[in-house]
Order: sequence, then structure tokens, then C-alpha cells
Amino acid sequence: MDRFKQIETFVAVATRGSLSAAAQAEGIVPAVIGRRIDALEERLGVKLLVRTTRRITLTFEGSAFLEDCQRLLNDWHNAEASVSLGGVKASGHLRVTAPAGFGRAHVAPLVAAFLDAHRDVSIALDLTDRLADIVNEGIDVAIRIGALDDSNLVGLKLADNRRVVVASPAYLAAHGAPATPAELAGHNCLTFGTYGNQARGWQFTVDGKPVSLRVSGTMACNDGAVLRDWALAGRGLAWRSMWEVGDDLKAGRLESVLDEFAAPDNAIYAVFPQRRHLPLRVRMFIDHLKNSYGNPAYWR
Repeated sequence: MDRFKQIETFVAVATRGSLSAAAQAEGIVPAVIGRRIDALEERLGVKLLVRTTRRITLTFEGSAFLEDCQRLLNDWHNAEASVSLGGVKASGHLRVTAPAGFGRAHVAPLVAAFLDAHRDVSIALDLTDRLADIVNEGIDVAIRIGALDDSNLVGLKLADNRRVVVASPAYLAAHGAPATPAELAGHNCLTFGTYGNQARGWQFTVDGKPVSLRVSGTMACNDGAVLRDWALAGRGLAWRSMWEVGDDLKAGRLESVLDEFAAPDNAIYAVFPQRRHLPLRVRMFIDHLKNSYGNPAYWR
């Protein structure tokens, strides 16, 4: 059991980035964590971590050992789960991250329902538009929207996501509606500026080919909810997801334009590190999201 605790401690320090963070998570003093790491390195006869006052980094041997240890711990937890109440009882702590706007509207409400059904699970939900480092930050699952750029991660599609260019009826009455994407140059476009994926431009399909179009305007913000509010206030055109503006379109508060040039749907994904087995709590939470989003009544 001491050997197993040493392995658990090593993984906690490596993923959390410091002895103090690992100690805080376990509710003990950092000195205990340090002694466990020292004992592990002495037993193995190899240096796994390089510790300084500012940071902890993995040695080459430490990186290889971390991957094996994570797989070992996952197998151990899955083995326990498989014999616990027929293998359907999830337990333990789950760290989830999601984009702020989408997470606030479509992840946070589902967390509560999941915990009601799984009393032995706790969840920490981090809502941020920053692209989190899943592996190094010890995140179990990240909800991401759009193409997945990191081939070292596994992505499971949860739902489609269509984006539309929208404006208020008042704005369109005053400035007219663009007939082609090129005409956006004559409009005030509400953008993320140089922040996030939209810095690459708004996406359209022109002559059957995908086109990324840089747009500009007098107002930019890195919060999608603010861009929606500005569009509702008649300040310009915004490129938003249907999950965010669908109700506004149905109510007539916003109108969509350039629908015939819409880019192919991107998707909403659950993203996690490549592992042979996911902990039961992670698999069940992902299934909970997928089943919820897959129900047509959910989006209505």
C-alpha cells in the first residue's frame, strides 16, 4: 500500500505542478508529499522530478513513468468500479472545464442533475475561454467547440453546433442586410478582436469552398454574451452559435443574414487525454452530456 500511495502522490504532483497543490488536495502538509516522492525515487533508483523553488518539471524517466502510472491508476479505479453495485456506481472527484458562455448555459445546469444521480461524485467546474492544458492541469474532461487541433487528445462528439450571422431588426432597417460575405466590409461587425478562434475570421462557404473572412468594427469583446447583448442593442452584426441566439431568433429579437453562405456545422466535443480506460465517473458524465444534448427536446 505504501508503494501505491507513492505512485498516487507522484501523479498528483506531476499533474498539479507542485508539492503544495498535491498536499492541499489531500489535506496534508507538503513535507509529507516530499517524503513520499523521495522514497519513490530512492526505491526506483532514478530521478523523476526536478524541484526548484518556482516549479517542478519531469525528467525524461519521470515523463515515461507518469504515463504508466496514470494507466495503472485508471485500471485500478475501473477494477473497483466494475465490482461496485454491478459496475454502475461512479465515485471520486471530477475536474471539468468548458467555455464560459456555453458552460454557464449548458454544462453547469447538467452538473447538478448528474450529482443528484451520483451521490459519491464531486465536480469542480472551471468556466473559461482560455484553452486549458488538460494533461498538465489534471483536468478529466474539457468541453470544446469547433475543430480539435491537438492530436494527442481524444474527442467525442456531443452535439452539432451551427453558427449564424445575426443583427437586430433595428440595425438591419438602418443599415441594410449584407447580400454576400464580402459586403460585411461595409458593416460594423462585433468581434472577439484578436482573442480566441474567431481571430482567424468568420467562417463561410463561398462557391462550395470554406472561406475564412476577417471582419472589423468599432466594438470587440472576448465575452460572447456581451457580443450578443450588443447585437440585441442594434450595435452591429455578430457571428454567434445557435445555442446562444436560437431563442432570440425565434422571438424576433434578432434576425439571421447570409444563411445561404453558412459554413458547415462544427461540433461540441468532450475532450480527454488518450487513455485505454476512462474512470467510470468520467465516462458516465460524458454519457450524461451526450444523452442530454441528443434529446431534441433539450434544445427546444
